[in-house]
Amino acid sequence: MLEKRIRIFTGGAPSHVLEQLVPAFERETGCAVDMVVKIVADIQKQVLSGDHPDVILLPQRLIDDIEETVETCVDGRAALARVGIGLVTKSGRALTDFTDLSGLKKLLLEARHVVVADPRTPTGRHLAFVFEKLGITKQLSDKLIHKGAIHGGGTLVATGEADFGLFLVSEVQHLEGLQLAGFLPTSVQNYIVYCSSVPTSSNYTKEAIQFVQFLKSPFHHNLWRVNGFEPEA
Repeated sequence: MLEKRIRIFTGGAPSHVLEQLVPAFERETGCAVDMVVKIVADIQKQVLSGDHPDVILLPQRLIDDIEETVETCVDGRAALARVGIGLVTKSGRALTDFTDLSGLKKLLLEARHVVVADPRTPTGRHLAFVFEKLGITKQLSDKLIHKGAIHGGGTLVATGEADFGLFLVSEVQHLEGLQLAGFLPTSVQNYIVYCSSVPTSSNYTKEAIQFVQFLKSPFHHNLWRVNGFEPEA
């Protein structure tokens, strides 16, 4: 009998959680999992162009957009966990207080270079809104480096090439040479809810839905938490 194998498309934010849960799922079910990690905008484009995996894990708004075009299984849709945006620096570096908007604005304006999430992502778009709200979009234009945390953005901060970075916390807290300095001020924070979707085109919808249920199990809530997420009820 051929081995059952499901394909997962996911953004980088939950990848560390998945690296721990996928082997456990495979042992428990005997179903193999192939995980593809990409920038969320690229995943959305790939799925809408017709390349349907068995499970899609993306921010809620992107899942909503996909499901307007791609037929999916009702039982495969679930809100898994949410994660906020944090500010990371090179390990050991001290920063001035940025718990309010004036402090954040001062920090941004004094920086030489700041790495931020890809502007095509929900986090990148939100940060552009924050900079506009602070009235510093033009002042930051020559300072910003758009590069995903797990695609080299974190390394730029760890090596000192950038003063700090703004990313989803789950993407950076395990990267070497970095420290989480804190979260964005509450008034400009934006929590990204990661959701699942299972296209009906999957040859293994039963196993795909089983995988979603496995991710959402209360037994795994603590694992989500230690990786920077807050599980959804």
